[in-house]
Amino acid sequence: MAKGFIKEDNFSVATIHRLSDLLAIVLGFSISILLINGDIWPQKSFILTLFLSIAIAFWLYPYLGMYRTWRGESKLKEIGLATYCWTINQLILGAIYYISDNSTNYDNTLFIYWYLLGVVALVAIRFSNRVLLNKYRSRGGNQRHVVVIGDGNIANRMVAKVYNSPWTGYRIVGSFGDEPLTDCNLLGDFNDIENYINEHCEEIDQIWIALPLSDELLVEQILHGLRNATQTIRYIPDMRGFRLINHSVSDIAGMPVINLSMSPISGSNQLLKSLEDKFLSGIILLMISPILIALAIGVKLTSPGPVFYRQERVSWNNKKFMMLKFRSMPQNSEKDGVQWGGAKNKTNTKFGQFIRKTSLDELPQFINVLKGDMSIVGPRPERTVFVEQFKDEIPGYMQKHMVKAGITGWAQINGWRGDTDLQKRIDCDLYYIDNWSIWFDIKIIFLTIFKGFVNKNAY
Repeated sequence: MAKGFIKEDNFSVATIHRLSDLLAIVLGFSISILLINGDIWPQKSFILTLFLSIAIAFWLYPYLGMYRTWRGESKLKEIGLATYCWTINQLILGAIYYISDNSTNYDNTLFIYWYLLGVVALVAIRFSNRVLLNKYRSRGGNQRHVVVIGDGNIANRMVAKVYNSPWTGYRIVGSFGDEPLTDCNLLGDFNDIENYINEHCEEIDQIWIALPLSDELLVEQILHGLRNATQTIRYIPDMRGFRLINHSVSDIAGMPVINLSMSPISGSNQLLKSLEDKFLSGIILLMISPILIALAIGVKLTSPGPVFYRQERVSWNNKKFMMLKFRSMPQNSEKDGVQWGGAKNKTNTKFGQFIRKTSLDELPQFINVLKGDMSIVGPRPERTVFVEQFKDEIPGYMQKHMVKAGITGWAQINGWRGDTDLQKRIDCDLYYIDNWSIWFDIKIIFLTIFKGFVNKNAY
């Protein structure tokens, strides 16, 4: 079998990526100098800055995983990491000049231009590389030859996914099992694996074991037969029925551990999320302060009682807090208790009806964000009484509490709010948690501006 000449683990792909990243740094720097000085040739004092940035990148990028294999993975994930690496690069560079007090080689305008243009160049070049490489793989180049071990539903689904995703560059050579897989050559049963791999070792790149978790003894037997194999071996367990959230594999005390469900907002991500919330909520509160004052006056003039309506809600790790809203209902309108749904039938003041329809009653929740009770983006919090009701009725309901509750979220901008399908809302919330990133938050905030405030389901 002929193999593609580009391999993730040899010189070619790594060299292409490194040269591309070098080009992005130099290109961003050169355009910045051109925009500032009108000349593409920089001052001699800035040449050292350019070379220092390149040196940091060549040390930092491999350490942060920029040059690992991205075969079959999301372009957005690679671009996100590239942006993160470039940001850290420039922060380190700025810190070096700050600590060394070498202000003659540091120019704020240059660094701002260079950072922004560097992001654009890096993203554009990385994205172009992936598109070209995926197209090359779709046409039969840079193939990884894979043998599948398994004959059940999980193996069939996996083979179908590979056939439907030629851009990944994986080619299924055949399978081992008691029964053949759909559209796949049967190379033998489970007892033939060792001999086949020994005879065709140079023609096989990877071995995928696709068996259910219950076949532990069979998997152990297969791995014993593959003890001398030098190919990459991957285990793809059948986890149908599991509600996996941010699943991954980690290491604890030398033991491999499969994380089936865990919050993505921990460690450095928790710090980033907190900085995002504090920074944006502070700016937003300053910007909307005249609106808040006007709305407070409107509430006070149109109905006797307090301006704010405080309601106990449940957030991250089942922590309870008092969520703020502008009061839209007359006092004591819930003295007989509350019921889920029926938002259209609730008694609102005329002004309250307006602020609920436009979601302006939610604006005080930026104070909750500033206090740390909520995030700007996250699943909407629910009352304690309804959490107790729904946790056993709606599959995956409690998993939405793996992150802080939010003012807006993926469910809200997709129209799942008010008296809409609760299961659809939870599905959106869990999708958000499983795919969380700062960029996803920014996307949701941006979409909220255009489609999140006024909605037919807002009452």
